[in-house]
Amino acid sequence: MKGIGGSTIAEELAAIQPTAHLVKPIQKEEFQQRIQKACHLMQEEQIPAMYLHAGTNLYYFTGMKWNPSERMVGAILFPNGKLIYIAPEFEKGTIFDFMLIEGDVRCWEEHESPYELFVAILKENQVESGAISMDEATPFFIFDGIRNCQDSYQLVNAKPVTAGCRMVKSEAEIAIMQHAMNITLEVQKAAARILRVGISAKEVTDFIHEAHKKYGAPAGSYFCIVLFGVDSSFPHGVKSPKNLEENEVVLIDTGCVLHDYISDITRTYVFGKANEEQTRIWNIEKETQQAAFDAAQLGNTCADVDNASRVVLESHGLGPDYKLPGLPHRTGHGIGLGIHEWPYIVRNDHTVLTPGMTFSNEPMICVPNKFGIRHEDHIYMTKEGPKWFTEPMYAIDNPFGI
Repeated sequence: MKGIGGSTIAEELAAIQPTAHLVKPIQKEEFQQRIQKACHLMQEEQIPAMYLHAGTNLYYFTGMKWNPSERMVGAILFPNGKLIYIAPEFEKGTIFDFMLIEGDVRCWEEHESPYELFVAILKENQVESGAISMDEATPFFIFDGIRNCQDSYQLVNAKPVTAGCRMVKSEAEIAIMQHAMNITLEVQKAAARILRVGISAKEVTDFIHEAHKKYGAPAGSYFCIVLFGVDSSFPHGVKSPKNLEENEVVLIDTGCVLHDYISDITRTYVFGKANEEQTRIWNIEKETQQAAFDAAQLGNTCADVDNASRVVLESHGLGPDYKLPGLPHRTGHGIGLGIHEWPYIVRNDHTVLTPGMTFSNEPMICVPNKFGIRHEDHIYMTKEGPKWFTEPMYAIDNPFGI
């Protein structure tokens, strides 16, 4: 196997030079443009106000990074562009410190109700009734608190606005994601080179974490799944991963965060010599992934891409549907600030593909009690059609195309 084994953890870490600094984060002007787009959608849909909760949606629209907790922290956006932050009084100074897009800050003391304050803000801004759009990631306790303290408003899903904006990535977003994907692909290559008989999944996971950090991703790996042999037949891993043996399938799925955007790449190959069944399934997986890419054309839907995967699998006697041996889950998922976000490449998602959408292509094949093969690369849609962030695996005996 070309590019598999033959090196050491120390050698690979020593060879890495940081590159994360070569791409810029999202600038203030882009956050302002996002608010303008959201307001336009709100006006079209006649949405009188939208609540953005601490987390990715608050960050996406305002640039404010705030981790969600048991206290209500967020912002209310009105269709005229007015932005009002809501937070505990003792956090007011920190809110101003974290603020990028200017807005009023309204606060509540610990013994007071943030939900009543939320309603008061709406009324102060001449929103007396109607359907208020709530960030779909808002915890139930906040939704429930607002619902139970008033009878003037209906609380509805803000997804038409939040997803309507976030699904379509800007050039700056795609540039960051491309850089993060490039880093993770190099980490994947290095991880393949450190493999040896007896190495544990934890050793590989720890190496991948350190390699991501050396490239300049400050938090290291966002996640990491390392599976050998029969463990690879479980898409998201097992409780106690086994050590590597000769001629076993290796599945590594990992990514990092760069300027808040996420990479996510899976590579699957054999350490040693692939047998006939491993080779056959690996090649079917490659054919299936390519069919999904070919179906990802402007004007087609997410469902069309998922269906294209299953047509290939069924032509080889796999499946049908989610039956094993075959593909037990959707073909892919959107990616951006969230590792799983809109659109979803699944049969019941009829979202039409448009320029700027980004999503994974990973029609995994699971063979129960034996192994699993997953090739995962991501696609971004351009005006000319689909483009790969990273080129797919080359061949089972030369997975990285060396």
